Amino acid sequence: MEPIQPPQDSPPPQGRPAPGPAAGPGPYHPGPYTPYGPGAGLGPGPGPYGAPPRTVNGLAIASLVSGIVCCLPPLGLVFGLIALPQIKKKNQTGTGFAITGIVLSSICCLLMILGLVSGAFGEAWKGFEKGMDEASRSQSAFALRTGQCYNVDGKLEAPTSDVKVVDCAVAHEGEVTGTFLLTGFTAWPGEKAIDRIAEDRCEKIGDAYALDTWAIPDAVWMYHHRPSDRSWRAGDRTVACSFVVDGGDPIKGSLRSDGSNLDAGQVAFLRAVNPIDVALRAEPEEDADADLASNTAWARQVHTALTGASTALKGRQWPAKVSAPVAAMVMEIDAAAEEWDELARAADADAFWEHYDRAYDMTTWKSEPAARRSLGLTAEPGPGTSV
Repeated sequence: MEPIQPPQDSPPPQGRPAPGPAAGPGPYHPGPYTPYGPGAGLGPGPGPYGAPPRTVNGLAIASLVSGIVCCLPPLGLVFGLIALPQIKKKNQTGTGFAITGIVLSSICCLLMILGLVSGAFGEAWKGFEKGMDEASRSQSAFALRTGQCYNVDGKLEAPTSDVKVVDCAVAHEGEVTGTFLLTGFTAWPGEKAIDRIAEDRCEKIGDAYALDTWAIPDAVWMYHHRPSDRSWRAGDRTVACSFVVDGGDPIKGSLRSDGSNLDAGQVAFLRAVNPIDVALRAEPEEDADADLASNTAWARQVHTALTGASTALKGRQWPAKVSAPVAAMVMEIDAAAEEWDELARAADADAFWEHYDRAYDMTTWKSEPAARRSLGLTAEPGPGTSV
């Protein structure tokens, strides 16, 4: 018997390849395709590419922060109340944040109401204001402003002395007459160079700040706080000019007397006569025996100041009670001017000394106290001042 042969497949149609073995299941056998992947319509599939995570509500966070900080507690309360329905509607998280913020903000609101009713906030605010005031009064000398009075913490001569600003009505050591900026230097000029500039500028600033020189005590003199080389590198260019006490009683009350607290008549009188004192201070260090030319030039400067004062006083219409004492003073000024003219024309040192003492004596006018009194100015000359 012949073995049974397995049935032969019919040959494939011409032009088609013979089929190979059926493909076995592989690791990526996906099954039927659906446009949304496996399990479409049955909810999100597992894995990292499912539905996005729930977000935290921003107003809930704002409510929590406002409640913790306790700033504007009503705002934190409003944020929390708005956040709760938003969380539910948008399927967000943050319910705990919102509730905590509402509770903390409510407590802060209650404390605020109790503080206002009891007055505790008022006392706390006063304490805060006092602390800020004390902090603002402790500052560098270079932050001083014209008209401020101060006490010095440490040695007055220290270039960067810290000072404490005080009310001018209380006893104090210094009073700022003005400030100015150093210009024209590309590098640190040194203390001596600054001092030379400051001495001239501060004298002029002081003369303008305190027109009524008779009101300045003897122990008061001019001083300036200048930048140090270290503060210069940091950009400091300010010089603060001051009246300060040296070895005497502290200053009580402001020494300021200018257009800010004097009337027009007082200012006119003082501006007429004060240049005489400025000219007298310019006397040369060397006397006429050593330098006659400089001394006669100085005498001419004083003479010019005297004639200028006379012209200014004569040219103003004074009230009746002021007119007579001012006229008497003008006569004395004119007589002094003649003597200073003789001094300025001295041909030699002997002629200069002949008129020197008499010229000085004639610059003290007997009628000046009456003129000042009629104007409401300081009527008695102080013991003098070194400024």
